Amino acid sequence: MSKLYIVPTPIGNLKDMTFRAIEVLNDVDLILAEDTRTSGKLLKHFEIGTPMQSHHMHNEHKMVDQLVQKLKSGMSIALISDAGTPAISDPGFLLTRACIENNIEVDCLPGATAFVPALVNSGLPNDKFVFEGFLPVKKGRQTRLKLLAEETRTMVFYESPHKLIKTLTNFCEYFGDDRLVSVSRELTKLYEETIRGSAKEVLEHYTNKPPKGEIVIIVGGKK
Repeated sequence: MSKLYIVPTPIGNLKDMTFRAIEVLNDVDLILAEDTRTSGKLLKHFEIGTPMQSHHMHNEHKMVDQLVQKLKSGMSIALISDAGTPAISDPGFLLTRACIENNIEVDCLPGATAFVPALVNSGLPNDKFVFEGFLPVKKGRQTRLKLLAEETRTMVFYESPHKLIKTLTNFCEYFGDDRLVSVSRELTKLYEETIRGSAKEVLEHYTNKPPKGEIVIIVGGKK
């Protein structure tokens, strides 16, 4: 039966791959991968020989109609990203929406996503939180930060290492030096670390020790 499977993949440690994910990737007719080179290593590790096609932010708009037709013809397709759960700050939303609009079944498997362990590790309240993903780089950044300064729930952000200092500086400026922050880096990997403290303390840490790797920032809400 035609179906789109959204399949999470490990964010670092390959042992976090689920048995079901491996089974689905073996059984589908086609795998859509954000980067076929990165995903190729994963598929090779688990001895998965299913055909793979590139599907990323630069071509997903052009591919949606074609993929919907393939699914309507009876194909089963799995979507994976470089790491974690597709559509969470990665391609996936457009195709999922198109499938729902065309009455094509969508099945999202549970699995790895970076912000959950970072949120739990932070020690900040996690009964209620907001996921912000990446802040705007330029246009709209100031407006967004002013709005979030009043947010009372814990906030979750993704950030690249070369922009972390700028973002922490913005947090000090808009949220205050004493706002509690937790930065998790390289989750599930060999050099995983979590640095907790005030926005000022965490900024000072990474100013003296430039960060590397994938980063999740957890920020306490306004009290």
